[in-house]
Formats: sequence, C-alpha cells, structure tokens
Amino acid sequence: MTVRARDTDGTPRLADVATRAGVSIATASRTLSGSRAVSADLRRRVLEAADALAYTVNPHARSLAGGLTSVIGLMVYEIDDPYFAEIAGGVVEVAGGHGWSVQVSHQDRTHTSDLAGVRLLRGQRVGAIVIAGSGYRDAGKNATVNTELEAYAASGGRLVAIGHRNLDCHAVVPDNVGAARVVAEHLIALGHRRIGVISGPETLTTVVDRGRGIEDAAAAGGITDIAWAHAAFTRDGGRAATIRLLAERSDLTAVIALNDTMAIGALSVLRERGIRVPQAVSVTGIDDIQVAQDLAPALTTVRLPMASMGRQAALLALQSGPGARRVEEVEHELVVRASTAPPPA
Repeated sequence: MTVRARDTDGTPRLADVATRAGVSIATASRTLSGSRAVSADLRRRVLEAADALAYTVNPHARSLAGGLTSVIGLMVYEIDDPYFAEIAGGVVEVAGGHGWSVQVSHQDRTHTSDLAGVRLLRGQRVGAIVIAGSGYRDAGKNATVNTELEAYAASGGRLVAIGHRNLDCHAVVPDNVGAARVVAEHLIALGHRRIGVISGPETLTTVVDRGRGIEDAAAAGGITDIAWAHAAFTRDGGRAATIRLLAERSDLTAVIALNDTMAIGALSVLRERGIRVPQAVSVTGIDDIQVAQDLAPALTTVRLPMASMGRQAALLALQSGPGARRVEEVEHELVVRASTAPPPA
C-alpha cells in the first residue's frame, strides 16, 4: 500500500512522517509527544522527517481520539512578575524543542484559584502540568489542590512542581532557606543589627522557608529584634510593607525583601522620601531577576536560576516516565551590588 505524501487538503499526516523516517506510526507518535521510550537515532530521524514535511501535531485531533494533547499547562502566579516570566521562558524553550506548546494558567495565590486552574487544564486534556510557586502552610488548602493534581497524574498526565514541597511528584526545588540565610549573613557581616524584612503573605511556604533562613542567620549573629511587615508579593506590596516598616521603626539600617519585586517597591519608597541607599539604608532582594542589575542603585540579591528551573521542569515533564519521584535541587549565589554597604556610623 502506498502512503500519500500529503492528505487531500495538502496537509502532511503522521503517517507521512512515519514513512519518510522509516518507522511505525506508533514510534512517530511517541517521538513527537516527547516520550523517552525512543532511541536517539529514531528520534533524530522522526524530527528530521517532520521538519522536512513541515508537519505539526494536531492536539485537537489527538484529544478527540481520547488521548492527552502535546501541551504543557503551566500554572504561575503574577505572570507579569519577572520571576514567573523567566520560568515560563525556560518551559517554552524546552517545550518548543520537543514539538509541544505551552498554555499558561494565571492563578491569584489562593487555593480556590489553584483548584479551578487545575480543573481547567485537566478539562483541556493537557499532556503535562508544571505548577510553579509556593504551596500553603494550611494542610487543608494543600490537600484540596494536591488531590486534584494527583488524580490528574494517576490518569496518565505528567506532573512537575517548581518550589512546591507538598506534592508527591517530580520537582525542581530552590533552596529558599539557604538563599535567605546568605543574604541576611551578608548584611550582618557588614555590621547591620537593626534589620527589617518585607515579606509576602504568611500563608505561603516560600515565606516560611525564607523567613527561617533569615531567623537562622540572625540567631547565629546574636540579633533578636528583626522587624517584619507582610504584604502582597508584588512591587505595590513592597511599597506598602516598606511604608509600614518605616512608620514603626525609623532606626532601621537595612531592609531585606523576600523577592526582588518587593525590593523594587522598597527602593521607590526610600527614593521618594530622600533616604539614600545604601548610605542610610541598605536594601537586598532574592531571585536576581534580570532588571535587578539595572536598578539605581543596582540591587544586591541572591541568584536563583529561574529560566534554568523552567527548563529543568519541562524536561522532567517530557522525559521522565512513571517511577520514583525525582527531585532536582537548585543552587543559589549571593550577588553583591551597590545597594548594600556598612551601616552609617
């Protein structure tokens, strides 16, 4: 039987790709869906054939056939936050290289929103879900979302978490405790003793972990009086928390923001009030988003490789089959710039 080079409408079919590559249709399908159960040589032949024929996967047809689509559902908070934008860039890069696309689901840091997002992605039959961001301190809130995610994985979906530590799935895990500890140790080594922290909501495990790192460094340095202000994990939240800190503690010589976006808010408040950074108050962040080095002054922060985290998560989703949970830990690096200096005499 001769396989036509094109379908009746001129569109190349999966069978055409398989014929050109000299493989079965099943092998071509597995390759284009990102399966690991294909040798490097077969993968190369199939991808070259697909490229030569300008073949594209039809996720809608695949869904109608009862399977999952070649789409990664990426769940993030604050898509305009550079932290999540850089993670998304890494996921998109890897997905595109494997013939997959990415559908972004934007949540609002509540478990009800997370649950709705998971159910939406399941309803769209995405082939993988990558959930990026913090879990919740409340075990009940975690359980509601986790049950839905684990049911998705049990039905054949691929599940990877970035930053969540309460999901039984493959994960990419930044060292939030260590990242916060090292930036606090930097300030203490400079001589700061009156330190304030602007933080995201206390309901998030990321806040708990980063807060623990600061408290560990403070305890080791003999500091017992750390001032805290909680707000949204955003620039506006950083502004609000900084205003509150300054009202309560005018003697502070350093402010640690638990992410760079909040640090940007802190810098804007200090600039408006004529408080010089770092001459009067030092400011630090965590994450090292791309704009951190372009601020005035450039921000001292802790580098977490967000784009790399996104790439790692996408590869885990596309290349890791069922089996033992894989957890990939991410290194951090203190990046000292112009926003920190010894406290004023």
